[in-house]
Amino acid sequence: MSALRNEHLSYSRLSRFEACPLSYRLHYLDKHTAEPGVPLSFGKALHAVLERLLQEAIDTECAGPLSEARALQLYREEWAASGLSGLDLFQQGLGILQDFVRQQGRVDSRDILAVEKEFRLPVGPFTVLGFIDRVDWVDEETIAVIDYKSNHQLFTREELDSSLQLSLYALAARRMWPWAKKVRLSMWMLRHGVRQETTRTEEQLDAALAYVETLGQQMETAESFAARLNPNCVYCDHRRNCPAYAQALEGQRDVVCEDTSDLESVARERQEVAHLAKILGARKAELEGVLRAHLAEQDELVLAGTRYRMFNTTSLDYPLEPTVAVLARATGLPREELLQRLASVEKKALDAVLKDAGKRLGTARVALLKAELDSLAAKHHSPRFWAKEVA
Repeated sequence: MSALRNEHLSYSRLSRFEACPLSYRLHYLDKHTAEPGVPLSFGKALHAVLERLLQEAIDTECAGPLSEARALQLYREEWAASGLSGLDLFQQGLGILQDFVRQQGRVDSRDILAVEKEFRLPVGPFTVLGFIDRVDWVDEETIAVIDYKSNHQLFTREELDSSLQLSLYALAARRMWPWAKKVRLSMWMLRHGVRQETTRTEEQLDAALAYVETLGQQMETAESFAARLNPNCVYCDHRRNCPAYAQALEGQRDVVCEDTSDLESVARERQEVAHLAKILGARKAELEGVLRAHLAEQDELVLAGTRYRMFNTTSLDYPLEPTVAVLARATGLPREELLQRLASVEKKALDAVLKDAGKRLGTARVALLKAELDSLAAKHHSPRFWAKEVA
């Protein structure tokens, strides 16, 4: 193994190389200092709290609910150590942890087989090193592998079923707990309070092993490491050292479709423009943040021939009962007819009520309640454009 470029592989290394060879080279070969963004630091802080909270439950042989107070104490410690700032983000983390403790419910430490479990998985000439957030005992032949995620978006079924990370976890879990005939895999989506579950077949696991070995060989033999511009460039911890990112910020283009009847050319330019738009949009938001900070202290700025100000916009929300009462008196229309014509429940507000109800009713009853409410909802369909890169 000493002759290999990579002392070991990991999901992080594999996925970074897959997404952008230049980012992989800067991070792992050139060992440039990373610039982790807020989402990564926030996610790490949440993971650290959950690891410590559950490890303490194991150490004290807990058989009962986790402590919200202890979760808050651990969160404060991790927050201080992380360098994060901002009341809104702090409150987000606090709410996520409170929801986790309540959703977790009663814990029996004997059912938690491992927390932050290290594994070393042999794959051809390579060793894949990794850590599984949590492994639970389910029954005499089943274990549950759990990975915590702080993503804003839920995974699609396709993403879940094809996740290389979960495939590696399944392979590692079967080696560490060979008695388990079944391995359940789940992403615990902390922001949503949802566990998205999947499994793997033997064929899928064999394919994952072959893919990792193939990708590992590519990483070993690569002589050039081209930047691969993609929408995630705005989150890359090495974007400051990437010439492709610098060119994107300058709006430089490589693909311009001159014949719109050539759909391949249309699609290539569309993809490049989509990537540039996300990068430039993120940069615009970053620059506006600087200007907003200065406008908090003065009424306006006049810079580079442009006047900048902060102003408030007003939106109106009419309270239901008083509004219906006024209209009924003025128009003579029956209250029931007015309610039918005016009243509807916003999905976001309904979801918030259901989430709060879940603390009292439990996940199963809320799921049934949501299904009943969904059957009453009026469904509206509109065409939306969808695009996803394929191999």
